[in-house]
Amino acid sequence: MNGQHRTEESAPARTAYLVKQLELAVRAHIDSAARPHGLTTTQYTALAALRRIPGQSSAQLARRSFVSAQTMQELIAALERRGLIARTQAPTNKRVLRIHLTDEGARLLDRIEVEVDDIERDMLAELAPEQVEQLRRSLRVCARRLTKPPRT
Repeated sequence: MNGQHRTEESAPARTAYLVKQLELAVRAHIDSAARPHGLTTTQYTALAALRRIPGQSSAQLARRSFVSAQTMQELIAALERRGLIARTQAPTNKRVLRIHLTDEGARLLDRIEVEVDDIERDMLAELAPEQVEQLRRSLRVCARRLTKPPRT
């Protein structure tokens, strides 16, 4: 390298590495926001997904929360015991249970989301609004491209 040392800032990093680095940093901050409320980041993610799309099945919620079906079953049981969610039978298929936030779950989520809003505001503080929108669009495109199964 001709006597030059590369620094983290000057060395080109893979985009996938940068995304993972951001994910870990965001997760650490959300862990800190959720923990005082007795939740994990995964539980917070599930509650937030239920707010966006109420009435999901356990399988749908598992996919949107990035966990296995078995993990989601355990998570749902814990959230239901705390009174944060409720399950009802789907009108078209009695074997499918639809999951909804309870009023208590919505109130708890409101409190945590104030803190998550602060985390996002801090994370995006040096970006102009149009850059934030472009980042969101780009992340959606990247995520959509990788919804296909990985190559083997």
